[in-house]
Amino acid sequence: MSSPAAEVARRLADDAEAVCRRYLSHGRREGHYWMVGDVRNSPGRSLYVRLSGTADGLRSAGKWTDAASGDHGDLLDVIAASCGHTSFRDTLDEARRFLSLPAVMPGDRNPAPRKAPRGTPEAARRLWAGSKPLSGTLARAYLSARAIGDLRDAEWLRFHPHCFYHPSEDDAPDVRRAWPALIAAITDEAGNVTGVHRTWLDSAACDKAPVAYPRRAMGQLLGHGVRFGTSAAVMAAGEGIETILSLRQITPALPMIAALSAAHLGALTFPRGLQRLYVARDDDPAGAAAFGTLCDRARPLGIEVIALEADRGDFNADLMTLGRQRMIGSLRSQLRTADRSLLL
Repeated sequence: MSSPAAEVARRLADDAEAVCRRYLSHGRREGHYWMVGDVRNSPGRSLYVRLSGTADGLRSAGKWTDAASGDHGDLLDVIAASCGHTSFRDTLDEARRFLSLPAVMPGDRNPAPRKAPRGTPEAARRLWAGSKPLSGTLARAYLSARAIGDLRDAEWLRFHPHCFYHPSEDDAPDVRRAWPALIAAITDEAGNVTGVHRTWLDSAACDKAPVAYPRRAMGQLLGHGVRFGTSAAVMAAGEGIETILSLRQITPALPMIAALSAAHLGALTFPRGLQRLYVARDDDPAGAAAFGTLCDRARPLGIEVIALEADRGDFNADLMTLGRQRMIGSLRSQLRTADRSLLL
């Protein structure tokens, strides 16, 4: 049985746009998202709230992310911040009033505390240490099947043959608890491992495992990412590992960082000496918000930020369907003249 707080959060998510219009009134709707400055209802576009869930159930209505800070949460967090509450009881009472629900019952007055996020940098480092090189593994075959064959400067990618998967409420009751996985180390600029990203794989299909969430990260991600190559004056960044690896098939000399999500892309720490950053931008409101945040942060530092657009909405789709030569032709016009020599 769900807790009273979980039931209130679910009902808020069912009417997410009305919640946003009430508590995030300085924002506005853009497509399937509500855009606003932050969770305290400041004007701007850094924070985005999903207004409807996806048909596959992988993204839930009412969930929000702040691309500037990396913070995220649900609509109860929005109400707490916008109202300035100091106790969760006050937030539940306010949410019940908004939903026209009966007053909180005595047994609900001390709701169970929310669980702390799973995964620590220490656990991430243990998983990384227990993983093995990619050569000859299912992870290597998986990448090859996605037209990713050139893995130079990919020392932060490894393979784990039996990586634990913690089922979510969206998984089938009998889902397996361990799968082979592509393991990517998340590092700071000094090369310290602060987290890992896992892509669980199905050996029978040489594809992602049939679980609700085949990709997950753990540890400290904010400001960091999965790095390919050594930091330089000209670099590229994007959200997904496969997006970045696809770009590296045609620009292997260009150092890159996969930030793993739109929120973390917007909050990426700029490497020392960076002068120009190409951004493999996802074609959705979250990607647009992350790109805008990067531009705002980079401008006072004198860093030029340039968007790279995929022809088919995704650089791996471009690589698999268009091939390298057509990708090179498409990207040539998007790169500064001085950087076109980086193309194959």
